[in-house]
Amino acid sequence: MRISPIKLQAQHTLINDYRNQKPDIMQYFDYDPYKEATYKKRLEILQEKDINREQLTEALTEMNKQWDAPESANRAIERLKDKNSVVVIGGQQAGLLTGPLYTINKVISVIQFAKQQEAKLDVPVIPVFWIAGEDHDYEEINHVYLPEKNRMKKHTLPQQTSGKLPVSDIQIDGTKLLTWINHLFDQLPETDQTKALYQTILDCQEQSTTYVDFFARFLYQLLGDEEIILADSGDPAMRNLEREYFVRMIEQQAQISNGVQASVQQLKNQGYAVSLDVEPHDAHLFYHRHNERILLVRDNEGNWCGKQNEMILTHQEMLEIAENHPSHLSNNVVTRPVMQESLFPTLAFIGGPGEVSYWAALKPAFHAVGIEMPPVLPRLSFTFVDRGVEKILTKYGIEASHAINYGLDDVKTQWLAAQSDPPVRQVAAEVRQAIRRVHQPLREIASDIGADLGELADKNLYYLNGNIDFLEKRLLKTMDTKYAKEISEFDLAHHIFHPENGLQERIWNPLPLINDHGPCFIRQLASESLSFTEEHYIVYL
Repeated sequence: MRISPIKLQAQHTLINDYRNQKPDIMQYFDYDPYKEATYKKRLEILQEKDINREQLTEALTEMNKQWDAPESANRAIERLKDKNSVVVIGGQQAGLLTGPLYTINKVISVIQFAKQQEAKLDVPVIPVFWIAGEDHDYEEINHVYLPEKNRMKKHTLPQQTSGKLPVSDIQIDGTKLLTWINHLFDQLPETDQTKALYQTILDCQEQSTTYVDFFARFLYQLLGDEEIILADSGDPAMRNLEREYFVRMIEQQAQISNGVQASVQQLKNQGYAVSLDVEPHDAHLFYHRHNERILLVRDNEGNWCGKQNEMILTHQEMLEIAENHPSHLSNNVVTRPVMQESLFPTLAFIGGPGEVSYWAALKPAFHAVGIEMPPVLPRLSFTFVDRGVEKILTKYGIEASHAINYGLDDVKTQWLAAQSDPPVRQVAAEVRQAIRRVHQPLREIASDIGADLGELADKNLYYLNGNIDFLEKRLLKTMDTKYAKEISEFDLAHHIFHPENGLQERIWNPLPLINDHGPCFIRQLASESLSFTEEHYIVYL
């Protein structure tokens, strides 16, 4: 494995300024994650923080037991009982077979940074991955993309769900999931890894009740002995821990809502794009009723209502629900980070560019409940390349950084044009110009004689150009056939480096890579110690 850093082009202004530690954006955070002194200072503050480690580790032990978590996870939970221990945390929805590659990249980031800080701070630093099981956006997680010929094809699991069930509560339809898994493997080439990978996935599927279970079991299998704790935000044991923090959020709802809205507006006024839509009446909590997850708002009388008028609760009723039935509540995108920080002794939060963007608006939410925002560190970003694709780049003299940032369609077009001398497109364009020029006197004479003849002359030019177009297309098609192998190589590399005109990690599922290389590359990458100041890495497998 070789790993090389590159610079990404066309990054959003906010994440660019954040990486460059510009004061305009840093003012929205409590810590600068790129300063060495940050984590020593943060550790000192955490040593004064009151964390109910006994109840937290009991809840984590119970849910991990349900997933048959490896001994490494149990060791990590045991280490979390140490009053000096802290965590590095990140999270994601429970995507099928982990979802897009950025989930794996985020897990690797959490593990790597925890190891780095443990070596520097000389205290237990435990990686925690927060599975957003309380989310109900099933359509965001019910599919994967796999390469097929010259494109990425979406493969959707055909299981339907009713209402807005949290993913933690969606029961697996075993028959449909098995059929879907078999369909995916029909798309994959047979390798030395295929049978073992298929059996691993089947075992995870057979032992899982929900899609969170399936996600957790498969992720643990991929990571082997790497130490990490998985936590399901939708687990009832976790909700029981959250009751006092729900009360605090309910009491401070107005301050949270107004503060976040003001931050969003201020960020937008400074020209920063923030992926967070908020209104003054937003309550930033959900209520669970009859298999439905209802988004709450506040009305003019201070009641808590469903956004679509599904229900209404008084402020006192909300407080009683938080105290006595916390499983009826869950967090939204604004309050989930606050809840994470309330439950865990968080040394650092690891997030993707989108998360860093909306966390920029959340400092008032943290301060409203009397806590600081933890250091927010952008995760590591990877593009994985095997030897065959690396040879394609070498063959055509293409820089990997260009392929990642811009794709290869432009390079392919230039290469094809260079295979004919002179280039077909150039000559065809010149011929069209020449015909238009020599045809001009005829059109002028026709127009002078009569309008009908002028129209006929214009149509005549149109037909002449049509004949040139036809010949040009036939010549190009013949060239495409002649150079089909080379075109296929360009297209293959394009869909590895720049699929759907974006980064590999946002489209590709790890399944094809694991099928080719096994899970060892994930474990090896987790054991590396890479700089978080680099924007992107190319990993040559």
